[in-house]
Amino acid sequence: MFKILKYSFFDLMRSRWSYVYFAFYLVLGFVLLFLNNDVDKAIITLLNIIIVLTPLIGTIFGVMYYYNSKEFTELLLAQPIKRSKIFMGQYLGISISLTLSMILGLGIPFVAYGLFRSAAIFNFSLLLLVGAFLNFIFVALAFNIALSNENKIKGFGFAILMWLFLAVIYDGVFLISLVFLNEYPLDKFSLIATMFNPIDLSRILILLKLDISALLGYTGAVFKNFFGTNMGLLTSLGILMLWVIIPVWRINRKLRKKDF
Repeated sequence: MFKILKYSFFDLMRSRWSYVYFAFYLVLGFVLLFLNNDVDKAIITLLNIIIVLTPLIGTIFGVMYYYNSKEFTELLLAQPIKRSKIFMGQYLGISISLTLSMILGLGIPFVAYGLFRSAAIFNFSLLLLVGAFLNFIFVALAFNIALSNENKIKGFGFAILMWLFLAVIYDGVFLISLVFLNEYPLDKFSLIATMFNPIDLSRILILLKLDISALLGYTGAVFKNFFGTNMGLLTSLGILMLWVIIPVWRINRKLRKKDF
């Protein structure tokens, strides 16, 4: 599995899109720090970009890599290598390369600005950790969709629809539900609904650590009481880990039944 991981990692790192992805974050980091001159404000702006862009890039790269390397994968499947090792190597190679591009792209400008001398180092580290989780989550979800759809166009369509639902539509449905159910206690409902969307969970986690829970509306106090504590932080990170584990488990389950 390590050899496949290594091949997938370097194959993607040599791609010009990886350089574009790295350069985008590098330029973005320098520009935000130049305009804001404040690390916390830059982190807030980065949050709004990362929680939308990172899942989209992870989804597109995951689906694209699966379909583009299909012939090579079939060649590997003809060898005495476990299916799970082949696909887990590819999955980890993609996820790690995307995460590394993001961390280096954002880390260089912030370190150059003097991040280690700033009190915002924890918030920035948490932002990178959340971004890494989103990479691993959405690449895994993309692999699940690609494995379930042999048709390339249909696979891309479902993948983009999945991202669109979690990034945009889910919030709208959630807000409408809060309006219609405003006569009922919504504390537990709000917390549970947030946990069913890794993008929302990531956004709220960072906003609360930046101590701007007022931006979350009238449910802000509820989130602050839960996610604002150390136990809430660990719980939310544990839920993000489950968002990685469950899709990866489904990939392996799908591989045992799939006929290549």
